Amino acid sequence: MWETRTKAVPYTVMKPVWETHAKQVPYTVMKPVWETRTRQVAYTAMKPVWETHVKQVPYTVMKRVWETHAKQVPYTVLRPLWETHVKQVPYTVMKPVWETRSKQVPYTVMTPVWETQVKQIPYTVMKPVWETHVKQVPYTVLRPVWETRVKQVPYTVLKPVWETRTKQVPYTVMKPVWETHVKQIPYTVMKPVWETQTKQVPCTVYRRVWETHTREVPYSVVRPVWETRTKQVQYTVMTPVYETHERSVCSTVLRPVTYTKTVKVVAGRWETRAIAEPGCGGEKNEAAQKSVVTHRVWVPEIVEREVECTRYVRETCVTKVPYTVCRMMPEQRVKTYTYRVCRMVHETRSKTCTYQVSRIVPEQIVKTRTYRVCRMVPEQRIKTQTYQVCRMVPEQHVKTYTYQVCHMVPEQRVKTHTYPVCRMVPEQRIKTQTYQVCRMVPEQRIKTHTYRVCRMVAEQRVRTQVYQVCHMVPEQRVKMCAYRVCRLVQEQCVRQVPYTVMKSVACTKTVMATKLVPKTVTCTVTRHVPRAVTERVPACISVTSCCQKQEAVEPSCKG
Repeated sequence: MWETRTKAVPYTVMKPVWETHAKQVPYTVMKPVWETRTRQVAYTAMKPVWETHVKQVPYTVMKRVWETHAKQVPYTVLRPLWETHVKQVPYTVMKPVWETRSKQVPYTVMTPVWETQVKQIPYTVMKPVWETHVKQVPYTVLRPVWETRVKQVPYTVLKPVWETRTKQVPYTVMKPVWETHVKQIPYTVMKPVWETQTKQVPCTVYRRVWETHTREVPYSVVRPVWETRTKQVQYTVMTPVYETHERSVCSTVLRPVTYTKTVKVVAGRWETRAIAEPGCGGEKNEAAQKSVVTHRVWVPEIVEREVECTRYVRETCVTKVPYTVCRMMPEQRVKTYTYRVCRMVHETRSKTCTYQVSRIVPEQIVKTRTYRVCRMVPEQRIKTQTYQVCRMVPEQHVKTYTYQVCHMVPEQRVKTHTYPVCRMVPEQRIKTQTYQVCRMVPEQRIKTHTYRVCRMVAEQRVRTQVYQVCHMVPEQRVKMCAYRVCRLVQEQCVRQVPYTVMKSVACTKTVMATKLVPKTVTCTVTRHVPRAVTERVPACISVTSCCQKQEAVEPSCKG
């Protein structure tokens, strides 16, 4: 039996350890600092200030004002007066008289006749036949064989070698240089100039003139005219006629019939069987390596069972159903109506009306107005301004750095490793296996089937049918009809007719005038004056050993 064990083998490897060192290098940088100062420069500018003066210029305008008056106008109205009258109207009504009669109606009835018949039906049944067979099954078993082997494993170790180097780092320092410049700034001032102007303003004044006119106004009057008319109205009356009939209704009913038959069913059971199988331990202990394997085997068998079946037999039933038929017979009738028609006749009449018409007459008037106009005249001026410009001049410097570089040198080494190897050797074996085969053999059988056949036989019959006949008998009747008569009655009325009169009214309006006044305003201007300040700022430089590059902090001229 093989056993795997582990042991610890110590060996030495050179592992690099990195250390970081830092040192401070002081140097001086000229850093510009800006300072803002403010001063006030007073100068005079002409700023226009507007003042508003109001004066009243009265003038008369004819404003139209409407006044409403009312006058009484008499007129005649025809008012309808309704009267109710009653008259007797004779009419004829057809009264139905029913008479009962009977008649013989032959009809045919289909009578079912049942016959019993027998037929033989051949069918095939598959009968199972079981056969037992034995077969040799070869199989292969892999037997393990262990071997011990030795191998040499080469490996590489990195050995560190240190080397000292020196480098020079150039850097640039920006030095500020101040310069003074003078510039002239032109600007424009708007100077107001006042002018007095006069203009002629034409205006139109409307004057009202009244005129009196007379005209003939036609109007229409509707007069009713009554006419008596007669019309005949033809209408149809549907008279019902009832008849009773009978009909035969054939219906099919399925009646269940229960019977029993024998059926062969393939059934079976499960059996547990033990089979001894050889192991894989080798030839010496073969008897000890045999194992017992348990299998479940299905054993089929044929079983006969009684099965209860149900079949449905068709039966035809005949039922007599009475029903009533209603037949509508159309009948033409005529009745006379007397009615009055009111026809409206138009009559044209005329009347004289007096009215006033106002006409607006335009009149042209010219007015003179004086006003002032302010015109701004541009004037060019120049002012001198002194300012300083800061220009940065670059200056080159060099720094020297010493650092160490670590080189890793590879070194080849060899170690011996012992390990076991398992090799599987195939071995051929044979086992005997018994199995059953089921073969289905066809078998011819014959069964007898009894069934019933329904045949319909026609049979002549006679029945008595009772029906009713309706006779329409005329009958004279009288009814009272109420009707309304419209009579027009003249009636005198008076109505208020409004009319509008226009009147001129004088009104006064005011005109607003504007005047500009110049005024001097003092303004304050602020500008920034820069100042240079020199400041010493310490800078920190970090120096790293073991193959890391040293990064220098370069000086900056930013504030």
